[in-house]
Amino acid sequence: MTAASPPEVLRAPLVVEFPFTRSLGPVQSAFLTGLREGVVLGVKTSDGKVMVPPVEYDPVTAEEIRELVEVGATGTVTTWAWNDRPRPQQPLDTPFAWVLVKLDGADTALLHALDAPGPDAVRTGMRVRVRWAAERTGAITDIACFEPYGGPGGGGPVPHDGGFADAVTGIVAEARLDYVYSPGRAQTAYINALSERRTVGERCPSCHKVYVPPRGACPTCGVATTDQVEVGPAGTVTTYCIVNIKAKNLDIEVPYVYAHIALDGAGLALHGRIGGIPYDQVRMGLRVEPVWTEGGRHPDHYRPTGEPDADYDAYKELI
Repeated sequence: MTAASPPEVLRAPLVVEFPFTRSLGPVQSAFLTGLREGVVLGVKTSDGKVMVPPVEYDPVTAEEIRELVEVGATGTVTTWAWNDRPRPQQPLDTPFAWVLVKLDGADTALLHALDAPGPDAVRTGMRVRVRWAAERTGAITDIACFEPYGGPGGGGPVPHDGGFADAVTGIVAEARLDYVYSPGRAQTAYINALSERRTVGERCPSCHKVYVPPRGACPTCGVATTDQVEVGPAGTVTTYCIVNIKAKNLDIEVPYVYAHIALDGAGLALHGRIGGIPYDQVRMGLRVEPVWTEGGRHPDHYRPTGEPDADYDAYKELI
């Protein structure tokens, strides 16, 4: 008799991204607009140091600082690290060095890429210069990279009024992380159960709390959780929020409600959207049940069951 093989642990590509639009103050606006025009600006602190990239408040005194200066497009490498496998969206698609460069006239260093043939060609103290991008829009990527340089220095800082035509006043910061995610044994079982329209957690053998989704170990007791427990399908709204801002690529009309839902038998609440009821009628203690997506991979949202509201004492420890 042979033992049954353990279920395969899932793996899948995962992208986490959070692009957002932010406005710029006068210092950052001048810095990015200057890059668009092929000029590198820094800011002078109260003790006379020049910071590049510039900041709006003195890191020592916390005083507001606005005295802009132009620094050189040449500088010195203060430290570096070799990147032999560039990732998508990085400055160069061939191996390069990440370098901190103190530009001529600056007292702090700027992080960027250095185009070099190999790590043997990079060293602390080497001289480099900015390689400007062919098309510049007012972003740090207007500096395409640094490149080795053997010419004269750029001199000291020169006062600059920060005045440019058509100044850059806002940017879109595209935070993105691509990686392969493996949920592990416990959450693989949880995901596989969802495909059968079941919700499975795991119970701690010490405190007996049932974790949904399961984590594989109890964070309180520090012991493995291997006892699987099916919970729900119904549950109780413990707390909630009303969403009034429409998310990009999410086809849900606002306002809608997102809630913490304690499924029957679970020791903590999970997140879920509430539907089938006007948003202003959702309340703590509301009894809800899942409405599954087409194909049954996970609940699309939760709707009222029609049962009487749960008593507060029944879920107060799960808020």
